[in-house]
Amino acid sequence: MEDWMSCEEDYDSSDRESPDGFENEDSDSHWMPFKGPSSKVITKESLLAAQKEDLRRVMEVLSLQEHHARTLLIHYRWDVEKVLAILVEKGRALLFAEAGVTVGENKDSDMPGSSSTVLCNVCIEEFPGNEVTSMDCGHCFCNNCWTEHFIVKINEGQSKRIRCMAHKCFAICDETVIRNLVSKRHPDLAEKFDRFLLESYIEDNKMVKWCPSVPHCGNAIRVEDDEFCEVECSCSLQFCFNCLSEAHSPCSCLMWELWTKKCRDESETVNWITVNTKPCPKCHKPVEKNGGCNLVSCICGQAFCWLCGGGTGRDHTWSSIAGHSCGRYKEDREKKAERAKRDLYRYMHYHNRYKAHTDSFKQESRLRETIREKISNLEARDSRLRDFSWVTNGLYRLFRSRRALSFSYPFAFYMFGDELFKDEMTKEEREIKQHLFEDQQQQLEANVEKLSKYIEEPFDEYEEKKIMDIRMQVINISVITDTLCKKMYECIENDLLGPLQFSVHNIAPYQSKGIEKAVELTIGRSSKTNVNQHPESDNQTNGRGWNTESDQPSASGTSDESGCPSRKRARKGSFGCSLIDLNLPAEAIDRN
Repeated sequence: MEDWMSCEEDYDSSDRESPDGFENEDSDSHWMPFKGPSSKVITKESLLAAQKEDLRRVMEVLSLQEHHARTLLIHYRWDVEKVLAILVEKGRALLFAEAGVTVGENKDSDMPGSSSTVLCNVCIEEFPGNEVTSMDCGHCFCNNCWTEHFIVKINEGQSKRIRCMAHKCFAICDETVIRNLVSKRHPDLAEKFDRFLLESYIEDNKMVKWCPSVPHCGNAIRVEDDEFCEVECSCSLQFCFNCLSEAHSPCSCLMWELWTKKCRDESETVNWITVNTKPCPKCHKPVEKNGGCNLVSCICGQAFCWLCGGGTGRDHTWSSIAGHSCGRYKEDREKKAERAKRDLYRYMHYHNRYKAHTDSFKQESRLRETIREKISNLEARDSRLRDFSWVTNGLYRLFRSRRALSFSYPFAFYMFGDELFKDEMTKEEREIKQHLFEDQQQQLEANVEKLSKYIEEPFDEYEEKKIMDIRMQVINISVITDTLCKKMYECIENDLLGPLQFSVHNIAPYQSKGIEKAVELTIGRSSKTNVNQHPESDNQTNGRGWNTESDQPSASGTSDESGCPSRKRARKGSFGCSLIDLNLPAEAIDRN
């Protein structure tokens, strides 16, 4: 089975016209050099090396010691470029002052001798010079007071930026001094202090976050370009880097948070209760009418009128209820019930379609083993067909398109509802944009269903001619679904979310080759000699073939992370060793 999983030479589909009349907008673009993955996996072993690399860059540019460089980077959230920008814009002195860095040039000359005594202003006792410590800021206190101060701050969780004890002194204490003093009394607390400093590279860095896997895999992910992206950890978990929930584009993070909450809680059950029940005027429990008489009784014994909800007596005639009369129309109450019913039906419309495509995705995920068996059966036959990459590529295209289609329904629910964008569009504008989006959504849905139908065909039982026909259909429909996905994302970014004035919603870009698989970060020797060389310049290539834990082949780790041209993100091209690109005419694949 090595033939159909083998690495094929990639063609640049932008130089050719697609077979179904879909022309690539970047047809004039040139070949671009290979670009490695923009996301990196930071393991426990590489965490220290990644931190040291950023520290080294700042130390060499500013001629600082390591603890001063770490203080700077923690203050500026490990953004080396921001540190260098502030250095150019505001100068060295202001850069250090804002971060609490005090470079003590005369620290050694200010230290008292071992024969002299020094008064500690905290405990008001005199100590010999070898029992006191002076920080870079020049303040000197006894070792006991310093140690107690450090222990308290570490236990309070402030170990990453422990300030000097002196009044109104904002200088950050030397981590080497902290480590030496604390380790003499509490070695375990000193280890905790070192761990906090090491993990600050992840906790305080907006471009590095822990993988949200459960149980935790111990990895962190670092992205280089955009924090609004979706990544795949080496543990095969795919997630949104911004909100750490499951990958949910084209939904924004806020939309997905509201949608999951809406599906999880009982808000729609409450809507049903509002539509079909009336509250008891005595115990306020919901009561459902099970007969034709408008005089109903609650289990608490209270009788009330179903028409108006008012409490009444139990005696009644054919025409009236004793002690009660209600004939006036109350518009507000009727409008409230109608609105709740309309909202419930609208939610059910989008939720049913979202769940249907999600269930289809789960069912289609089981096709991996079925496809394996079909290909094995074909290889056992004496057939001229040896390349079956069109099946695997079509299957993964189906996965990606189905996932994008399922999440487009929660997006539409909030985009064209009143909950988030009520004041952003007029009623006429909302209707026009909704029709535009739904037309693209329906085209994508129809082609996804076609692709699913052909992928599930028992082609291993067919003759070669019919297999070739199915092959052509799978390749062509795969190109169409990919193009439609790109167009839908482009519509969302440019026509729907782009014109918003009062709110900002960012979505992860569409990636034609699937969610990028992060590769393990390596710090090469060459990076140690060049200040401007980034550690992520070393490309890592993944093994090829099936990835049983994710919805894409492992070779997608070297794929291009930008698959959709848009107003916000430029399209980038890449080529390398991977499975055949689906964005190819059938003739090109035949030649290959």
